[in-house]
Amino acid sequence: MRFEESDLKPYAQPVIAKELEQGKVYFSVQFADDDMMIPIMETWVFAGRNLNPKNAENHLYFQDVESYLQGIRYGTATDEGATFQVALEEHTKHFFEYEYALEELLKCSLRRRKESG
Repeated sequence: MRFEESDLKPYAQPVIAKELEQGKVYFSVQFADDDMMIPIMETWVFAGRNLNPKNAENHLYFQDVESYLQGIRYGTATDEGATFQVALEEHTKHFFEYEYALEELLKCSLRRRKESG
């Protein structure tokens, strides 16, 4: 099996907050360490904008993919069974479409290889 070669950009390419689509799957890629050697990747579904009237505007809601696939939605979620992440529009630099999340993991793999080599 061979994975196609590609040039990786030296910068991240997160999704643009205004281009998020409700019901679409996105991937959160963050790192547990400052050297960006320990990735944490999670799968989220974009649930929508400003779903809680108590919050100010520009709040984006993401739901864990497992509960979304079970049919749970923000308005019907109970305390158990669903996890939601709320982010301000300007704080979504860790959400990616699949291919760009994969690029972040590939860059991490190269860093790890360089560190151990």
